[in-house]
Amino acid sequence: MASNAIHVPAGSMSLEHRTTKTVVPGSPYPLGAALVADGVNFALYSKHAAEVFLLLFDTPDGEPTDVIQLRDRDKLIWHTRVQGLRAGQLYGYKVRGEYRPEFGLRFNDSKLLLDPYAKAVTGKFRNTANLLLAYDARPGAGDLYPDTRDNTAVVPKGIVVDDAFDWQGVCSPKGGLEELVIYETHVKGFTAHPSSSVGAPGTYLGFIEKIPHLTRLGVNAVELQPVHEYYVDDFLMARGLTNYWGYNSIGFFAPEWSYGSRGTPGCQVAEFKTLVRELHRAGIHVILDVVYNHTGEGNEMGPSMSFRGLDNPSYYSLTGPPDAPHRYYMNYTGCGNSLDFNSPAVIRLVMDSLRYWSETMRVDGFRFDLASVMGRGEDGSFHPTASFFDAVSQDPVLSRAILIAEPWDIGTYQVGNFPVDWSEWNGRFRDTMRRFWKSDPGLLAEMGWRLTGSADLYGNDGRSAYNSVNFVTCHDGFTLHDLVSYNGKHNEPNGENNQDGNNDNNSWNCGAEGETSDPAILSLRRQLMKNHACFLLFACGTPMMLGGDEFARSQQGNNNAYCQDNEVSWFDWSLASSNSDMVEFFRKAIAFTRRFPVLQRRKFLLGKDLDDDGVPDLTWFSPDLGDPAWGDPNARTLCYQLDTSDDGALMDVTRLFFILNGHFESQWVKLPPLGPSRAWYRAIDTSLPGGADFADAGEELRLDPGDHYIVNPRSTVVLLAR
Repeated sequence: MASNAIHVPAGSMSLEHRTTKTVVPGSPYPLGAALVADGVNFALYSKHAAEVFLLLFDTPDGEPTDVIQLRDRDKLIWHTRVQGLRAGQLYGYKVRGEYRPEFGLRFNDSKLLLDPYAKAVTGKFRNTANLLLAYDARPGAGDLYPDTRDNTAVVPKGIVVDDAFDWQGVCSPKGGLEELVIYETHVKGFTAHPSSSVGAPGTYLGFIEKIPHLTRLGVNAVELQPVHEYYVDDFLMARGLTNYWGYNSIGFFAPEWSYGSRGTPGCQVAEFKTLVRELHRAGIHVILDVVYNHTGEGNEMGPSMSFRGLDNPSYYSLTGPPDAPHRYYMNYTGCGNSLDFNSPAVIRLVMDSLRYWSETMRVDGFRFDLASVMGRGEDGSFHPTASFFDAVSQDPVLSRAILIAEPWDIGTYQVGNFPVDWSEWNGRFRDTMRRFWKSDPGLLAEMGWRLTGSADLYGNDGRSAYNSVNFVTCHDGFTLHDLVSYNGKHNEPNGENNQDGNNDNNSWNCGAEGETSDPAILSLRRQLMKNHACFLLFACGTPMMLGGDEFARSQQGNNNAYCQDNEVSWFDWSLASSNSDMVEFFRKAIAFTRRFPVLQRRKFLLGKDLDDDGVPDLTWFSPDLGDPAWGDPNARTLCYQLDTSDDGALMDVTRLFFILNGHFESQWVKLPPLGPSRAWYRAIDTSLPGGADFADAGEELRLDPGDHYIVNPRSTVVLLAR
């Protein structure tokens, strides 16, 4: 095959074994750097490498103190044990092999590489003078010629970590998915703003100081945006921006360095564990947003920091023309590359990483970014029976963890198609709720499915309502405040001429774009936010709220704030005071779901009388108590009743009646008749001013007359039969 590439090993030819340490063969298991009785065992997978060298360092930017050639290899794993080493030891690898990009081989022993199993890193990768590139980046060279400049001094080093930690007897909270209220947030953004008034803003330790806010609110799970060590893209650095969200992992075992206090090397590990311990102490589960679909190394023109230089063909899905069949990268993610989940090395890496975070770091579950990538077979299509899913389902640790899929990637939308032990972000719930509350037509039938757990998506494969992770807003898109304040995105600060971010937001500004002083518009916006809060929390399924929505956090209309590590993204805690009525509404709504177990049921509602009291578990109504006009595009008001008589201690409340008026006009709603000893009481009316909108338990207002309710435009009403 014709090629212009240099088909010889790349890099410095001066790399040689030199050490004063006692070195013995060691063990191929476990992978990574593991403390043993007399030192540290190092093990590294590489199928295609010719030679592997371990470099030891005393300081992050110093020369290596030792260069140790790993001469033993078993099952494609290179290994050695170095006696006398301790926790805190810094290290990296250089790997020799052929540099033939057209066949996927990109070895270059001039480049220091991070151990994929490193449990901590000394700092952030920076592509200074293009030194992270394994190829010669001069104009016209492309990626076919190696760069022989040594980059050892500028590459962050792995840190040997001692896994010991004092958990103080604190264990993970109890409770199933159906009992969770998930709060999605960003470790740094949660406390980085000066208004947070914490001792260590933007860190794992700073986060701990805000746990009381979460407990007062009533959430019992946090979903943390990525905390894996990540790479900041070169193009963002050139714009003076950063990869704030962190969906660009380069270390799947290492907690992000910048969220630590930056004290002793590796302190971020103990500090992350401290955060987990204190969240658990408060009864809050910890779910990590994990990004195993790609790495921060990008496409063929990206840096070589770890996987690419260690064994490119084993880690990535590769493609290319006949004369260069593995030169390029499959890009199912939109981020330049995709990990190859048909490779045993990738499945083992991800499984080992997940078990580490479950067992050693004690997190409770995972939300998998662009999870469809993990189910793509060799033919490129999605398979619910893919090897990775099978591996997870039979694993004694991970099969018991919370598993949540973002069920799409750049080329496929798989909502409802994941295996039985997976829950999913329900994008159809988001879209339906947004459209209904801005009065789009023809949504009653779709609302019926979404409010009752999306049985059309999850009811035929052994899953239940709680497998639907319901959300209206998340990190990716508008905040709740911006959803009702902007008709279009305003992403100009991202430097892409407002071309980035989703154009299909189903948002409505209520009559003015952005900030306004018009009291009628402000009142309507608040009402709509409360509507969304109600049915995020009261619909069957597992609710996930975006952190800060409870006090109307804004991103000034930016629906793609991934690069905004500033006040656009940070939580302004002064809003928790100025919007205290919103915080109180969310708090009461969460408490309401705990007060009525029917709102946290595991099974789908069936529309049948399950307890012989003459009342079905679910009954749908139109405003005149007839059947809903499911197919009428102009019908925008939906009512339903839930039987609560099997809720144990709440026998005094036998029914809940919900009125959703998405219409821009008031509606006269007839109420179901009750026996002579019962009456309807108003618990919620989102059209009423703060304080009157949500009654305290036991303080609900008895309706008189009790046969009907006039519901205001675009509002929610919840009644109790007592």
